[in-house]
Amino acid sequence: MKYSSKKIKSDKSQTDAQLRILLEAGLLKRVRRSGWWVVGIDDPETVAEHSFRTSLIGYFLAKQEAVDTYKVLVMTLFNDLHEARINDLHKMGQRYIDFPSAEKKAFKEQIQGLNKKIALELEILRSELDVQTSQEAIVARDADILECLLQAKEYYEQGVSLAKNFLKKAPAKLKTRSAKLLWARIKKCDIDTWWQAISEFRR
Repeated sequence: MKYSSKKIKSDKSQTDAQLRILLEAGLLKRVRRSGWWVVGIDDPETVAEHSFRTSLIGYFLAKQEAVDTYKVLVMTLFNDLHEARINDLHKMGQRYIDFPSAEKKAFKEQIQGLNKKIALELEILRSELDVQTSQEAIVARDADILECLLQAKEYYEQGVSLAKNFLKKAPAKLKTRSAKLLWARIKKCDIDTWWQAISEFRR
């Protein structure tokens, strides 16, 4: 499928479908990432916060890996949209519930009513991401993993000792060279250096 910026005609029903998705996306500002509750964080990041930084990471990785940046951004932006309907579920819960099937069902219903070309594009990109059939999908998955690793490091350095558990297995799942290089920097960095450097008092 060719991805282009050609103008797509929209009618009232399609516009309403777009609005519904925007309203659902707003709910993700309140849906919490449940895995962090397990390690004792009472007020963890939201899904929207996670998705935002994942997209930033995805942008940089796409440029470094010379893949289609647009595809990576769409994958990362829409990756967790289904959680507006079925919430975020940590790994213990997924042990007992077929969460991937629920994700697919929710997302399929979310994109119903959209312009057919838009809906098909989102469906194809979502499928690519799920089964990792393209370089863009691999980059998008690496971005998702890296954001979780970065968040874990931040929580750990802020005093949540069990957040360190997230730093053990996830790095081995990274596939691209760029993601591995970024993780090497994340692992060694001081998370407060950036703001301390620009906050120094100057006469």
